[in-house]
Amino acid sequence: MRRIWNLLSKSKQLTAFSSPASKFRVTVFRSFCDQSYRQNRPGPLVQYKSLVDQGKLQYDPYQESVASELESLLARLEQYEKDMEEYHVNLANWKKQRENERRRLLMEEVELHQKDEDWWKRLNNKLTERWTSRKRPANMEPGVGKWVSYLKREKKLDSLVGRRPTAPPAPKGLYIYGNVGSGKTMLMDMFYSSTKGIVKHRRRYHFHEAMLRINEHMHKIWKSQIEEKPLQSAVAGWIMSLPFDIKAKEWLAAEERYKQEMQIKNILPAVADKFFLDGEENEKGASILCFDEIQTVDVFAIVALSGILSRLLSSGTIIVATSNRAPSDLNEAGMQKEIFQKLVSKLEDHCEKVLIGSEIDYRRFLAQKSENQVHFFWPIGKEATNEFEKKWHDVTSRYGGRIVSNTTISVMFGRTLEVPKSFDGVARFTFEYLCGRPLGAADYIAVAENFHTVFISDIPVMSMRIRDKARRFITLIDELYNHHCCLCCLASSSIDELFQGTEEGTLFDLESFQFETEIDGGKLRRNVLAEGRVSSAGAPSSITSILSGQEELFAFHRAVSRLIEMQTPLYLDGVSDFHPYFQRQYKQSQQL
Repeated sequence: MRRIWNLLSKSKQLTAFSSPASKFRVTVFRSFCDQSYRQNRPGPLVQYKSLVDQGKLQYDPYQESVASELESLLARLEQYEKDMEEYHVNLANWKKQRENERRRLLMEEVELHQKDEDWWKRLNNKLTERWTSRKRPANMEPGVGKWVSYLKREKKLDSLVGRRPTAPPAPKGLYIYGNVGSGKTMLMDMFYSSTKGIVKHRRRYHFHEAMLRINEHMHKIWKSQIEEKPLQSAVAGWIMSLPFDIKAKEWLAAEERYKQEMQIKNILPAVADKFFLDGEENEKGASILCFDEIQTVDVFAIVALSGILSRLLSSGTIIVATSNRAPSDLNEAGMQKEIFQKLVSKLEDHCEKVLIGSEIDYRRFLAQKSENQVHFFWPIGKEATNEFEKKWHDVTSRYGGRIVSNTTISVMFGRTLEVPKSFDGVARFTFEYLCGRPLGAADYIAVAENFHTVFISDIPVMSMRIRDKARRFITLIDELYNHHCCLCCLASSSIDELFQGTEEGTLFDLESFQFETEIDGGKLRRNVLAEGRVSSAGAPSSITSILSGQEELFAFHRAVSRLIEMQTPLYLDGVSDFHPYFQRQYKQSQQL
């Protein structure tokens, strides 16, 4: 149901993939220029009722209830934004004053130490004695001296400057859960669009992309921590310019480094600050994170989500999340129970749980009202293949047929992916090329961001024998759907039968199936602890995926539901509005 609300509300539907070339270009250009419908949109409840009144959505009491909760949250955001702006001004002043006082205290300390020659001798003697004897006093931990010094200084700063300003209480967010196709994402996106112009700092992520971004930022922080830097580069400029001898400067530099180490000792809050929160220092205000399909597929996801979401919620970020499960049911495998329970408690404290209890898959409902589903061709044979090739020829002809072979696109972690055939935002692959190799969400995000139309041929019926390929295919569909790509498929069966298994057996066994990520000596999970690349040596057991059969069933149902929606005119009409390729073109046209 992603972004269907916006498509349904448009007075004219685009015909980008069925109209002549000239009409295609004019229609797309108009869609770029007429952006008024994205500004000052009414709230989610008003949008929802309007679409129901027009007969474009079927009324559902659960959806109306969620829309009402989101409308109520939206009404509280304007005042909260003002409160957070004032809070950030006070926080910035507090930080500046505290840092000035901290440096003044350090200057006083080092002046006293430099005058006291015996202090330097005692310090050198202690270091020499410790090194020669290599014995540590009982119950003494590494760095305990600096730790005590650091705590004393922080306590003194509290008395001089005062404690950190307290953020204003944030309105409770929403945790929306329910069955596949029940409208969770549609309603969340209604809310997200309504916050534009009200809240400065807005983010919307799907689970796959969020996890990869977290991995990427963790890798960067780890890498920066282990890089050895000479003293001159490590010491701040303000220290080097002080009128002290080299020993005093070294002591000051060591104190500065220790402070930095304390600040980034817990890497997850550091990632949250740098990644989810807006990095523009001059623009302070409230923060909203819309998180689609929240999951706890492995230990890494539990630990990362717990640390980062806890940090965001504690700093006043409002979270609106969707999931197939209630928070307490996310971790059926029982991984990291203590950490998971903290995550659940945080979510329940800061988010209202709202169930969309409908058993109807509204993607199917919309598909039944649609006609001309001509982007999914099956079964593989002469007739379907000819239609698939004709579709490819029609699209290439609109762009002059300038097909390029083996282009390269950038992927996260400094990698690249070769694209066999592409031109002007359109690409063509085989199923085996995308899903038969150790690729993952990072690769599929790169494909989805670069190409608004994707052709995939030779899609087989999924079975246990190729379950790893099936999982990659599901991830691929998720990312193409999340980026609102047009997808043209040549498959062995209809969408409904694609995941039903073959004569070799069903695709999953609900009693014993555990979903591994290992295939052909590679790992789908990125080894961010090393170099951010796919590890061929195997991943630590702490990040080995152990999805249950029930979770896998959710994934298959979601993929089928999304594939059905991706064939509807309502979805296809929105490609030119929502895909990043066209959004980039629009921004470029604005700059001319």
